[in-house]
Amino acid sequence: MNYYAIIYKPYLVLSQFSGVEGKKTLADFFDVPKDVYPVGRLDHDSEGLLILTNDKKLNHQLLDPKFAHEREYWVQVDGDINATAIGELEKGVTIHVDGKSYSTKSCKASLFETEPIVPERDPPIRFRKEIPAPWICMILTEGKNRQVRKMTAKTGFPTLRLIRRRIEELSLENMQPGDMTVLNQTSIYQKLFHDKHQ
Repeated sequence: MNYYAIIYKPYLVLSQFSGVEGKKTLADFFDVPKDVYPVGRLDHDSEGLLILTNDKKLNHQLLDPKFAHEREYWVQVDGDINATAIGELEKGVTIHVDGKSYSTKSCKASLFETEPIVPERDPPIRFRKEIPAPWICMILTEGKNRQVRKMTAKTGFPTLRLIRRRIEELSLENMQPGDMTVLNQTSIYQKLFHDKHQ
């Protein structure tokens, strides 16, 4: 029986169910069948949308780079990010992945005019009165290790907080950290692939 759910992974939680001493895992928040695992991962210090399933076909289609699918991130950065840096992010920057130089694919990046409504983080980011911490939206079609953090750092504006908001048409909407929504197969395939890879 295939199982599908989306979760809002909280901050400082590992994207796995197996225990690690001294660290919280998904098992501390979510109760799912034994054969269900997250598709891909979010870093320990990142938050947001993760898909849980035991559907191997879905897992393959989401992780295979040739099925480039959109991932939307809301990113709080350190410093008054400018149009030049946003343009660099969109064009692509050179980062290091597994010790090698890698040029990121072009993506969409924009500055939030007003601060987005997001859940409080515990603990919150370090607040410094004299240094702005604006939010940007980045939409990527690839997911290298710590890619968003490496990209913003490369433009001179390190990431302070990172939330994965959406994968294709699956989004967190009104979910809070620790929330889970169980979905059926038809619904999740339509939202992820618009039926194009079924």
